[in-house]
Amino acid sequence: MSTPLSELPIRRLTTDDLISCADLSEDRGWPREEHKWGLLLTAGTGYGIDDPAGKGLMTACVLTSYGPGLTAIGMVLVAERFARQGVGRHLMKHVLEVTGETPVTLHATANGQPLYEELGFMNTGRAEMVRGHFHASGPAAEVFTRPATAEDLPAVLRLDTEVFGLDRTHMITRLPAFADQLRVAEEDGELTGYAAAWPNMETQVVGPLIARDTETAQALIASLAAGTDRPLRTDIDVRHEELLTWVKEHGLEPIAFNAVMTYGIPGLPGDWTRRFAPLTVAAG
Repeated sequence: MSTPLSELPIRRLTTDDLISCADLSEDRGWPREEHKWGLLLTAGTGYGIDDPAGKGLMTACVLTSYGPGLTAIGMVLVAERFARQGVGRHLMKHVLEVTGETPVTLHATANGQPLYEELGFMNTGRAEMVRGHFHASGPAAEVFTRPATAEDLPAVLRLDTEVFGLDRTHMITRLPAFADQLRVAEEDGELTGYAAAWPNMETQVVGPLIARDTETAQALIASLAAGTDRPLRTDIDVRHEELLTWVKEHGLEPIAFNAVMTYGIPGLPGDWTRRFAPLTVAAG
């Protein structure tokens, strides 16, 4: 007698599962995103259920812990052939048991949002995904930016912790190896922002993007765009209306919206006014 899908065992994933995770992404019409999967499976903890027929994974997700203050859940995927059969709910209930009292956040697609609401998540924000070739125009920003160096890392970590509201050292220290570009904005020797651009299929994803103000965020994006021939892709908090208008005027087009959802906390910690784009958006 076969085991019901909602009772199949859930196991920890490792970097050995990277190809199976990428296959699962592809199965659902997402890009394979092997580079991003590699980061998340290394810096976070993956969970999944094996297809009983031996055809890879039937579902997967990744938890990225930022200590007792927050855990981010991403890449929540269920293979098409097992969709709408309770598999995703089974996995999500398990990871919420794993996180315990720790608040949780995730970015939800329109398809995933009803399940998360059912499980007790609240819709606390919205991000817009934009993509396209950036076209420089108008006067150059007066904000000074430059490539980050190893000596900048302590200041980057201090700024990130201040703005994000929690210590992300284990993720941010991986940026120099993960990203193609890591740049900082500086004024009078003080770091006023930083941003990374990393390869994801045919695009360069901009994130994280942390900046003192919109002008600084614009300068960082423009400087990253100047360093690549690829289209840029990023997810910008919709409250940053001025930046969204600006990137669209410079060639990026709206692709989708994701709901920012939280569980066990009324909203994300930190200073949203200086947090323009996340490190990775792994919506589900």
